[in-house]
Amino acid sequence: MSISAEPALDDVLLIPLVEAALSEDLGRRGDVTSQATIPANKQAQLQIKARQAGVICGMDLARLSFAMIDADIEFIAQITDGARVAAGTVLATVRGNARHLLTAERTALNFMTHLSGIATATRHIVDSVAAYPAQITCTRKTIPGLRIVQKYAVRCGGGRNHRLGLDDAILIKDNHIAIAGDIATAIKQAQDFAGHLLPIEVEVDTIEQLEQALDAGAQLVLLDNMSPEILTQAVSMCQGRAKTEASGGITPESVQAVAKTGVDFIAMGYLTHSTTALDIGLDFSA
Repeated sequence: MSISAEPALDDVLLIPLVEAALSEDLGRRGDVTSQATIPANKQAQLQIKARQAGVICGMDLARLSFAMIDADIEFIAQITDGARVAAGTVLATVRGNARHLLTAERTALNFMTHLSGIATATRHIVDSVAAYPAQITCTRKTIPGLRIVQKYAVRCGGGRNHRLGLDDAILIKDNHIAIAGDIATAIKQAQDFAGHLLPIEVEVDTIEQLEQALDAGAQLVLLDNMSPEILTQAVSMCQGRAKTEASGGITPESVQAVAKTGVDFIAMGYLTHSTTALDIGLDFSA
């Protein structure tokens, strides 16, 4: 069953990631094990299988991993990204030169296991707070070079993206405020800079800072490292004045308590820096 209607990322965005991963794995001599043990013209068929239940992500990265080693490899997908599958589900069948299939194997699986782990964890968390209005978002706490696909995996799992980068929106954090002088000054300078298309969000740590931010015209506030009790008070203060986003060490165990406070968004770095890979393998098919 498809969980997400998220459009697939274009190949042009994925090819540089696959090229870098394959180059790292091939090193200076290529796949010496396959060269040593498998006849050059040997053909084989293998299946990519989910060994755990979960939400799948990374199918196009897997397809490109095989295609960039050997354009003649046939990659037959059985599911699409965003599908929730049971353990044992065949995700794709690959056919072609046996050496080349095994050369691409690890790169394809590395992408799929990592991204499917993110999508699966996101789906679990989104489902756990479905009774509340809060939407789950990720952060910029991503592996360098993989942000675009990690954030795509969050979307495949039913979550939403916070900023993709520093140019998406203005997020005034504690150090910006300290250097600017105070919250009101930082917000005023941001408003003068932003124009009408660049959103502005202000991070606050206390109720006092929140009062200052609201008085300065903040329309989106990041409530950082607040207890559920303080979050509830903050959400009440913001009603009709600003949207609210909770952040700061939120985990699968604590997310429900945060959602119950009525916040609009919950930002979780956990999704991209602490999730566990989903077990996916490539098995020989006679």
